[in-house]
Amino acid sequence: MLRVFQRGIPVDPLPEWQPRDEFLPHAPVRTHNLSEDDQKLAVRNALRYFPEHLHRTLAPEFAEELREYGHIYMYRFVPRMRMMAYPIGEFSAKCQQAASIMLMIMNNLDPAIAQFPEELVTYGGNGQVFSNWAQFWLTMQYLSQMTEEQTLVMYSGHPMGLFPSSPNSPRAVITNGMVIPQYSSKEDYNRMFALGVTMYGQMTAGSYCYIGPQGIVHGTTLTLMNAGRKYLKVQDLKGKVYVTSGLGGMSGAQAKAAVIAGCVGVIAEVSKEALVKRHGQGWLMEYTASLDECIQKIRDARLKQKALSLGYHGNVVDLWYEMTNTNGFCWSVRSYVLRYTVDRLLRERLVDEHRKTGELLVDLGSDQTSLHNPFNGGYFPVQVRAGKAFYLKHQLIIVISTWNSLTLAVTRVGTN
Repeated sequence: MLRVFQRGIPVDPLPEWQPRDEFLPHAPVRTHNLSEDDQKLAVRNALRYFPEHLHRTLAPEFAEELREYGHIYMYRFVPRMRMMAYPIGEFSAKCQQAASIMLMIMNNLDPAIAQFPEELVTYGGNGQVFSNWAQFWLTMQYLSQMTEEQTLVMYSGHPMGLFPSSPNSPRAVITNGMVIPQYSSKEDYNRMFALGVTMYGQMTAGSYCYIGPQGIVHGTTLTLMNAGRKYLKVQDLKGKVYVTSGLGGMSGAQAKAAVIAGCVGVIAEVSKEALVKRHGQGWLMEYTASLDECIQKIRDARLKQKALSLGYHGNVVDLWYEMTNTNGFCWSVRSYVLRYTVDRLLRERLVDEHRKTGELLVDLGSDQTSLHNPFNGGYFPVQVRAGKAFYLKHQLIIVISTWNSLTLAVTRVGTN
């Protein structure tokens, strides 16, 4: 089955068009604000991977993807095979190093692991493995051909080719998102990503070595334990409750760290898909969408001094209530979660319980969401569910981008 990679991009015959798999989570619509000429350029850039006789078929399809999703992913070319890290011996490659890279790429795009597999996003909301599926097929073909005397050079998902090297040289040299500072604004990036000429590979998505939350469990555990020593003046976190948010690609570490430290970790997550995925992977022990059940589980585990990682399907703000206790009982693990913010702005359930019963149900709090990606999954208004929030944020970004463009145009006219 994996010998199919030797053929490169499947164009003979051309795969049948297929819609997106709606049973999988999908990336939010990307906002690019491309001009009409830029949109044509984006389609031409995508067509460069295909023989000219297919352009008439693929061009309208790619243009529609750009209009509907803000990027050309080439859904027609999503592999029909099961995407997973197959045993290394099953990959058709001329050297084991190449087979290893193929294995890692397949792992990064496994639907059980990747955040948005059909958009080639592994984690972080926008951490791309490739910019489109043609790049995936072409890269896998190069890897199936590569010997120990060649090096594959990658630029923002695009394989530049195999270059002569030596057995002691790297088998792959990868760079993502390299631009000069003059063109490194968020607007510049959105435009270049939509054009298909750059991408953001995060740390381990575009370098193919993603290992999930396990890479930061150690550091998260130490942070949590040191927070207990510094703020709670205890060496043992048994019976203590730690409240946080975010169960994205890296955030299973919070749940596991809580259990290792021996406390009760409560992690809020607005995306049910992300929450269920972390539970299925074993990072999260239990989850609930009921605040009442959540509060009761906290009480039970706290009383028994039981180590527990509990997911709450909802906004973290719902877990807090009128955090104005003069004793200031909630401390932050992360410095940017200001005590003022916790004490004055988060006004929901946990402190309501404290007011009603005098029972303190939280000892430590933190925030671990995608601060680098606030408008496409990092933060959600408490009043709006995740799906609706994605739509509203997309509309807001369009308005802001349009306003900025108009303002720039007026400024240029005024200058002239």
